[in-house]
Amino acid sequence: MKVIVQRVINASVEVNKEVINKIENGFLLLVGVCEEDDEKIVLKVADKISKLRIFEDNEGKMNLDIKQVNGSILSISQFTLCADVKKGNRPSFSKAAKAENAKWLYKYFNECIRNNDIICKEGIFQEEMKVNLINDGPVTIIVDSDCL
Repeated sequence: MKVIVQRVINASVEVNKEVINKIENGFLLLVGVCEEDDEKIVLKVADKISKLRIFEDNEGKMNLDIKQVNGSILSISQFTLCADVKKGNRPSFSKAAKAENAKWLYKYFNECIRNNDIICKEGIFQEEMKVNLINDGPVTIIVDSDCL
């Protein structure tokens, strides 16, 4: 599982030119579910993200987590994060989880975030989406289950 975590001032997602979800202060997550991922991996990644201390405290140090700043999350499924670019110039997506399993694990991931008492809004799985954000910092962190 690969997740891009972006600390944002605000973020929104559009489908067919209509905003379907938006947040203010918090994280925009781009979530890639790979073929080897399972519930255990998803839970581990969700817990790591829920506890990331990447918001500034009164001294300007990254020391606060998302709950401490009353932040929320906008989670967007992003199978292209599992792309393999080792051969040639055209990415292979063979390492991405199959749609049915990926959708289930993506939904489970978002529920795991919510189980940590964090508001987690979603895009629409397998839809063409337009994502808008104002990155705060910018602070962008890659959480890769292979590194946990």
